[in-house]
Amino acid sequence: MIDQTRRLRLDLRYDGTDFHGWAKQDGLRTVQGEVEAALATILRQPAGLTVAGRTDAGVHARAQVAHLDIVGQVNGEGLPTFPRALGNFTEGDLRAFRDRLNALLGASYSERWRRVLEGAELSRGILAKGESDVILTRVSQVSGDFDARFSALQRSYEYLIVDAAESRDPLTRRNHWWTSTGPLSTDQMRDAAQQLLGEHDFLSFCKPREGATTIRTLRRLDVERKADGAVEVHVEADAFCHSMVRSLVGALVEVGRGAKTAAWARSLVDQPTRGHGVPVAPARGLTLLGVSYPPETEWALQSGRARRLRTLPGAEDCGC
Repeated sequence: MIDQTRRLRLDLRYDGTDFHGWAKQDGLRTVQGEVEAALATILRQPAGLTVAGRTDAGVHARAQVAHLDIVGQVNGEGLPTFPRALGNFTEGDLRAFRDRLNALLGASYSERWRRVLEGAELSRGILAKGESDVILTRVSQVSGDFDARFSALQRSYEYLIVDAAESRDPLTRRNHWWTSTGPLSTDQMRDAAQQLLGEHDFLSFCKPREGATTIRTLRRLDVERKADGAVEVHVEADAFCHSMVRSLVGALVEVGRGAKTAAWARSLVDQPTRGHGVPVAPARGLTLLGVSYPPETEWALQSGRARRLRTLPGAEDCGC
């Protein structure tokens, strides 16, 4: 018998309202913590997830991606002896594995609310079997070249803003920011957004991490007024640094309410510094819409590219 490692890709969705973000934290409920606990129950071994985007507390995801390595035994004929829940890694087995994970996540969610609502009459109508605020949509087997974080080509986010009292809808309050700014000018916000596209040092919009660059390529920053009256900001980039999307939205709202100009927005990338004091929009309006990857043959190449620390042409690497 020899040890063999298999890599699984997990596609998942979650409502971030009651989570303290993606990343596991002692004593706090997080998406990573919930999913890894369910995985460990099934696999009977510790589970460590690598994620495409570490969302903050209160941020939602419609199409998050993570990967997981599991170690098991294979015999001389190459037949896996992993936990039976994984079977032989057929599509049917992986669907059953996904469904088992979702059942455990649902049970954990229900138990949490039973404790919160114990003795309350509300509990009879609020809990439904299998309901959860995080769910796996697909589990697939991938090669070891796949890296949920570094193989990604692009991430896309949506931010939703309600700037008028008549457009407020209690049914969507968990993923919209109800502002008190008054009506926003989407034309002015669009003008400002155009100033920020391309490759820049986005230090003015980020909380830098030691040893990481704040240089990113912003490929899309659109602002639209939707039919229901909400303002939608759609953001796409190769990657984002900490708080970048919410700071971009915060800057655009400043312009939209008339407090700042498009020229000010441009100065944030022309003169990158944390000293600009760009406001950070609340987490609840932000949703990760999706993560895109190249063909399988390019996973390793893209991972190598993404791991390189970038600098702008003509500038020395500041190591920020």
